Amino acid sequence: MTAKHAFGDIDALFDRFAATGVAPGLAFGVVADGELAHAGGRGTLRAGEIAEPGPDSVFRIASMTKSFTASTVLLLRDDGRLRLDDPVTRLVPELAGLPAWSRDAAPMTVESLLTMSAGFPTDDPWGDRLQDQDPAAFLSFLASGPELAWPVGTHFEYANLGFAILGVVISRAADEAYRAVVERRILRPLGLGSTAYDDEGIDPARLARGYVRRDDAWVEEPTAAYGAFAPMGGLFASVRDLARWVGGFTDAFPARDDPDDGHPLSRATRREMQQLRRPILPELTWRSAAGVPSAGVAGYGYGLFVTLDVTLGRIVGHGGGYPGFGSHMRWHPASGIGVVGLANGRYAPVVDATSEALALLVGRDLAPIRRPRPWVATTAARASVERLFEAWDDELAGTLFAPNVALDEPPPARRAELERIRSVHGRLRADDDAAPESRSVAHLAWWLAGERGRVRVEILMSPDRPARIQSLIVTSVPAPPPALAVVARRIVELLALPGPSWPEELRLAGTVDRPALDRELRAAEALFGPVVLGPPTGGDGKTDATWLLSGERGNLTLTVAIEADGGRVSKVGLVPVTLESPIHLA
Repeated sequence: MTAKHAFGDIDALFDRFAATGVAPGLAFGVVADGELAHAGGRGTLRAGEIAEPGPDSVFRIASMTKSFTASTVLLLRDDGRLRLDDPVTRLVPELAGLPAWSRDAAPMTVESLLTMSAGFPTDDPWGDRLQDQDPAAFLSFLASGPELAWPVGTHFEYANLGFAILGVVISRAADEAYRAVVERRILRPLGLGSTAYDDEGIDPARLARGYVRRDDAWVEEPTAAYGAFAPMGGLFASVRDLARWVGGFTDAFPARDDPDDGHPLSRATRREMQQLRRPILPELTWRSAAGVPSAGVAGYGYGLFVTLDVTLGRIVGHGGGYPGFGSHMRWHPASGIGVVGLANGRYAPVVDATSEALALLVGRDLAPIRRPRPWVATTAARASVERLFEAWDDELAGTLFAPNVALDEPPPARRAELERIRSVHGRLRADDDAAPESRSVAHLAWWLAGERGRVRVEILMSPDRPARIQSLIVTSVPAPPPALAVVARRIVELLALPGPSWPEELRLAGTVDRPALDRELRAAEALFGPVVLGPPTGGDGKTDATWLLSGERGNLTLTVAIEADGGRVSKVGLVPVTLESPIHLA
């Protein structure tokens, strides 16, 4: 599917969101390769007016501001003006009287504030109404000793207060007002001309007003002025500016030797911000209207949420909820694709639409996974291993393998295994239809095609110089018998139909849960179908086999087993393929 068609589906997705009526208007955009690749708007910026939102419309982005505040803290760290392990009291002595959770509790640090682990209780929506608090009053509040809910550094709890304190940290470390530091060091160098801490300089025609729904009418929310809590949620911004902001984070991947790109933060620091520092809990995300779940582990980095999704890999971003506004940005570092959504309704749940949009775009492989290539030594080792498959050579093996290999398995046994595989599969050659895979520069896996089935070869290089193979894993995949292939082809046909159910002509063993199997087919069709049957990737050549199924919305594996007499189907399994690991080197 082309990007143009995918963007049409994104438009339809945000049409559905707009139809829910949670906000008078919204603006959205798709980021690819650091640029705003597609944008749109629905509804109105100001209730009662014809003012359609667009990529240059300006909304309050609320807690998305935290990523700007965190970036400024890291910038000052890189300047040597502070350390992340500094006790907060070094720069904010007003907190010296804060009662510790216990006598043995760790001190509150700058990093604990950045990672939402300073021990403060969750303060939504309390903090949202303190945006314009007088800075002097805020310092007096800190001196009075806020309450702690946890020992420092032991638990994630989302707290706006921590980022308000980081505003003081920034101003003291830079010897300049927080707002001035962010504007001078972050906003202006990046050319974010529509991003500001108040709406005074914004063209009124481009400005979204915030609303709440009362008695079936939109009531305008008052706009809170700049104040002590601005570091946690005070910024206004446009989709176009946020696309550039997101692009700066996606461009940090992969690590490379190219000169840095002039961003205020180095690529290394931008990658540092996007690491999961403080886990929250494993989460189950319902990613589509079909109710298909995806599991992952979520947590907080530095001013950014990070999710390690079992299907998509690493997802990074942040939302914003505020009286009058709801916003979200999220991106997939490995492909460089991101989505931004801004709405002008109180706490509008834009996260739902942006999450589904990103999953849709990434699942369609519109951008390749961006990862370092294997070492030259790793690629060279592949060629040497293929020579051993053709004819074993003791001298070559002696230089190719690290010393542990002979201890793990005697060379005569390894030689005998390769000879056995040749006898099963016949002559082997590189399978050019299957892209090699890699989890790191020291790892490589690839397929060999034989006269009878396929063979997967996987190597892991040692860390010494010169690098040698420390692990060689060879997996034989005999050709599936015709009975299994018939079932696999029929399942692929089913996944091209809406709401498929198991066909009566394929008999099931009594141990198979038919209703559960039907649900699994419907879920696979809703999320992935239609798909193409790929080559077998596993099996014993007799009663079970596994195939790769590829589609425009992602890939999955199909495992089928039949009873030994070649009759009834005893197992069917459909499992999504993770996009980031292993790495497919196209």
